[in-house]
Amino acid sequence: MVIYFSGTGNSRYCAQMIADKLGDSLTDAVPYIRERRTAQLHSDKPWVFVAPTYGWQLPHVFVDFLRKSSFTGSRAAYFVMTCGSEIGCAQTGIMRLCRQKGFNWKGVLQVVMPENYIVLFHAPEPAQAQKMIAEARLCIESGIQYICRGEDFPPHKTGLLDKFKSGPVNTMLYRFFIKAKPFYATDSCIGCGKCAADCVLHNIQLVDGKPVWGKNCTHCMACICGCPVHAIEYGSSSRKKLRYQCPEYRQSQ
Repeated sequence: MVIYFSGTGNSRYCAQMIADKLGDSLTDAVPYIRERRTAQLHSDKPWVFVAPTYGWQLPHVFVDFLRKSSFTGSRAAYFVMTCGSEIGCAQTGIMRLCRQKGFNWKGVLQVVMPENYIVLFHAPEPAQAQKMIAEARLCIESGIQYICRGEDFPPHKTGLLDKFKSGPVNTMLYRFFIKAKPFYATDSCIGCGKCAADCVLHNIQLVDGKPVWGKNCTHCMACICGCPVHAIEYGSSSRKKLRYQCPEYRQSQ
């Protein structure tokens, strides 16, 4: 079974492609996370967990979902992480999670895809994004072959800087930076409510036709990148920046 968490679609794309090529079932973790429900899932095939990289680690909300949910059947667990550049030393936390859940850790696959974290970085131009997705498909195809053979993903090499990013830097980001307060809607907002519907943590409410953010935010970028009229900003850091959402996976690609 392929289980994924995604804000702007990169990880969804990977998960859909993996499930399609493996002929496996696909489960979206977002409804469980949004509704604060645990899952009771069973798979006789290896588990494949797909998620973006948040601060060089798995997203905390996804880890919390995995810890609280029940997974019976196969004990083999592959992890696929999408990222804008690299995943740091995320494997350390994943291996610890696997020990806690009784999984047989089969490695982590790093898949570089278009950047979506526009509060700090720049999303690529559309042509470059398409090129990156095409290159990512080759990486995913390679990973699928390892899963088919039942082999571990190749070891992900890390250094001291990677450990620093996935350790102290990740902790500092979540403590001091990953907040919803800077989000706001400009006068171009049409009150469609898409941001509220897309929020993976049910953290946005429409008040008098305008979105209002609560305090429970994981910086998935679903709201700011999914706004149909580009009416959402994050302080001044997102102004005049391209927005990015991954296209839907198609079997014919």
